[in-house]
Amino acid sequence: MEQYSFDQLPRAVSELHKKLDSIQDLLLESRPPIPPAVELLTISQAAEFLNLSVQTLYGKVCHREIPVSKKGKRLYFYKSELEEWIKSGKKKTMTELREKLPSLVSTGKGRRH
Repeated sequence: MEQYSFDQLPRAVSELHKKLDSIQDLLLESRPPIPPAVELLTISQAAEFLNLSVQTLYGKVCHREIPVSKKGKRLYFYKSELEEWIKSGKKKTMTELREKLPSLVSTGKGRRH
């Protein structure tokens, strides 16, 4: 182990700090990403998450309007699927519609027959 004089300590601490930062960066880069936790919700939890009554949610399940998994007599909802379901109902803003208009006109999809 190398001995440092009092005058050399600030430089040695600085070098040590740089090496630790480098080691930390290497560890963070080599760590596999943590997959998001799959969160399953019961009917009552899903109703609370969506701010709907349980009865309304049962109606949406019955009409196949909402993603659901069924195991036996129990219904389960993946929170991520519910979030996607909510996003799928998003209405476009006027700005988004104006931006899309040129591509609709050029492809002929905006024409009525």
